[in-house]
Amino acid sequence: MTGTGTGNPGNPGDLGNPGTPDASRPRRVGLIGYGLAGSVFHAPLIAATEGLVLDTVVTANPRRQAQARAEFPDVRLAATPDELFDRAAAADALDLIVIASPNKTHVPLATAALEAGLPVVVDKPVAGTAAEARALAALAEERGLLLSVFQNRRWDNDFLTLRRLLDEGELGDPWRFESRFERWRPQPKGGWRESGDPEEIGGLLYDLGSHVVDQALVLFGPATQVYAETDVRRPGAETDDDTFIALTHANGVRSHLHVSATAAQLGPRVRVLGSRAGYVKYGLDPQEAALREGLRPGAGWGTEPEELWGRLGSGESPLTGGGRAVPTLPGDYPAYYSAVAAALGGAGPNPVTALEAAAALDVLEAARRSARDGKTVTL
Repeated sequence: MTGTGTGNPGNPGDLGNPGTPDASRPRRVGLIGYGLAGSVFHAPLIAATEGLVLDTVVTANPRRQAQARAEFPDVRLAATPDELFDRAAAADALDLIVIASPNKTHVPLATAALEAGLPVVVDKPVAGTAAEARALAALAEERGLLLSVFQNRRWDNDFLTLRRLLDEGELGDPWRFESRFERWRPQPKGGWRESGDPEEIGGLLYDLGSHVVDQALVLFGPATQVYAETDVRRPGAETDDDTFIALTHANGVRSHLHVSATAAQLGPRVRVLGSRAGYVKYGLDPQEAALREGLRPGAGWGTEPEELWGRLGSGESPLTGGGRAVPTLPGDYPAYYSAVAAALGGAGPNPVTALEAAAALDVLEAARRSARDGKTVTL
């Protein structure tokens, strides 16, 4: 399955490893990290992409090493990123590094890979600050290397469907965008994602918030004002688990973005109101659940049943059958790595640039200041 990215057109020249000029063979990928991000998202998508091969997985955890070998029998293993970089330098053995390790490691590992002359994909958030993201972008440009950020939710079914509706003018002039990534997890799981240590870059603002902010900026352009509320609701929680972000975009559209682990009743995934009609869609894209279950991209990937389609119309509640059902476009996570493979060979743009990620981080940093100070922040 292939697709095109939604990022800004980049340098159309070959951004691959200068030491691997043979574009006819698959690009060899080293994956750092085999936790949730590495094992559920990156490894299966890399392995399913024509032109890429999962060559090496980096993890020191024996259980995860065994899991990687069981799922990808031909994969090589490395215990540390340094071992991976040493191997790549000695044998010119890799063409792309994918960083799916904890957030606090993203900047140092991406820097090391770029300085070693290797193109890089970094899971979101690429960094803890917009300044760090822009410094990485500058380093990649200086070295003539691809630096891409894994914002997979640009290929969610609801996002693709909404973007088509907007492009076709079905809603008229968009006025308000509501987006929710809500879960019901009354007990904290612990780990670095829920750590209160600022160095870990944990909490929902930087986790799910990275997705909803990126989607809003892609759909409606830059934000000029940011207001946010962040709360720590669950007993024993150390960082934000219930967060709201309000954006005013330069074109006048307002985005209301909710991310929560404390939602006992889930709201609509998206609700968009425009001058002609509104669109409401419930339910998360099915791709993450499918990947967690061990399913792999193939025929019928990313489709959902008709009863989950969103509804388009005006004046009536979709819960009572108002409006008309709109077929949901299939979600297409494989399109991201197909676009990365094309960019490495000089056949397409970087699907998500670090500068785009930096713009989202500008908003996340402003949201943190807004929640702290109780004020709207102007960008």
